[in-house]
Parts: sequence; C-alpha cells; structure tokens
Amino acid sequence: METWVLLRGLTRESAHWGRFPEQLRGRLPGARVLAIDIPGNGRLWQVQSPDRIEATTESCRQQLRALGIEPPYRLLAMSLGAMIAVDWADRHPGELDGCVLINTSLRGFSPWYRRLRPASYGTLLSLLLSADPARREQQILQLTSSHPPAAMTEAIDAWTAIRKTRPVSGANALRQLLAAMRYRAPARAPAVPLLVLVSRRDALVDARCSLRLAHEWKASLGEHPSAGHDLPLDDGCWVAEQVAAHAFFSRQ
Repeated sequence: METWVLLRGLTRESAHWGRFPEQLRGRLPGARVLAIDIPGNGRLWQVQSPDRIEATTESCRQQLRALGIEPPYRLLAMSLGAMIAVDWADRHPGELDGCVLINTSLRGFSPWYRRLRPASYGTLLSLLLSADPARREQQILQLTSSHPPAAMTEAIDAWTAIRKTRPVSGANALRQLLAAMRYRAPARAPAVPLLVLVSRRDALVDARCSLRLAHEWKASLGEHPSAGHDLPLDDGCWVAEQVAAHAFFSRQ
C-alpha cells in the first residue's frame, strides 16, 4: 500500500486540509492518505514548535514510526510543509518515493520580497493584533484563497472552531516563522522525484519562487492559472488530478 503524508504550512493543522484528503483518495484508489501535524499545531498544539526545519522533520518521522507506518512515503506538502518535505528528501531520500511541493519558497532561490509578498504585510500584522478568532480566519481566507468556497461562512466557522479548540500560541507561530526564515535548501535537487505545483494568483508567496525552484532543480511543474496560496482549498480536484497523472506517481 502506498502511503501519502500531507503536511500543512505555517500555524495550520491537518484539519485545515478540509475535503482534500478525500479528493486525493478518490484519484488514488487503495492509497493510504494521512495528514499529520507539526509540533505546535493541531493535535500537537501544546507542544513547543522547533525553531529549525530539521527538528520539525524529525518530529514528523517519529510520528509515523510511532504509528507503525514504515517507509517509503510520498509527501504532499504546501508552503512551510514543503520546506519540511525538501529537508526530508535531502537528508533521508531512501524513505521517500517522491514529493509534491505546493506554493513554497526557499531561501537561496528567491529574494525575501518574493518569498513573502510585501503587499501581504498589512494583513499579516492585522492578524497578529486581532483578538477576534472569526475575523482572523476571515482575513486568512481572503489572503490565501482566490476561489473562496461557496460555503464560505461554513469554512470560516469550521476554522474558527479549530482555532478555539487547538489554538496556536504566538510564541509557536514565531518559532515556526523563524524556522522558515532560517532554512536554506540544498543547492542540488534531492535524489527524490519532485512535482512542483504553483498558483499564479498566490497573494502570499510570489509564484516565481516555485517557478525558479522547478527550473533550477529540473523538477516537473504544474501551474494553476487562477488559484490562490491555498491551492488544495481553491481547486483540490485539480491538485489530485495532477498527482494522479504524474509519471512518477503512476502505478502503470
């Protein structure tokens, strides 16, 4: 049985994948699809987040071992989660059959003003200052989605409930951000098949970050013309189709 491990981004948890795991299973019949949390988020919300990507990677590996799930794995990860996937592929390539990297940015490939768009700074500052969970989730949705779900109120309500039940502390959010800022990807591509997916209308991370990465590492590339940063939310079926159609992940 092939095992797909899903990794989210900064301060987000496994529940934020929404319907996407189901959509991926629909395109990969028989596959095991498992979403895990990084320390400080989700089920691990009371754990201190590491301030290094490498330590976060080790936590993810330990979680899978504790569950009795043996490699090889296939990783599908976005944003900060994709940095973890790159580190994993670089240091433990024998454990992975491939990685799908979604809307990520890596130090060493792109300048800071593309890795986090300056136009988003005002919204991010407002998020830090706001004490209203529902308002914060609404702002996150506006920043990360260019195709808000038809049931937008329900999505915001669900995310607000997550924030209230498993809140990410400010200290953990800063440690995750510090880890992302510190991490420098290897100059050479990891010895693992890579598929890079990018949203052309990403308002948080410039699409050129993923385009440059795919070019430098000669990775396969899929471009969505209209989705925002949260590509699995905006068009999860498209992401699942890209994965299913990709030669590295084909069972043919």
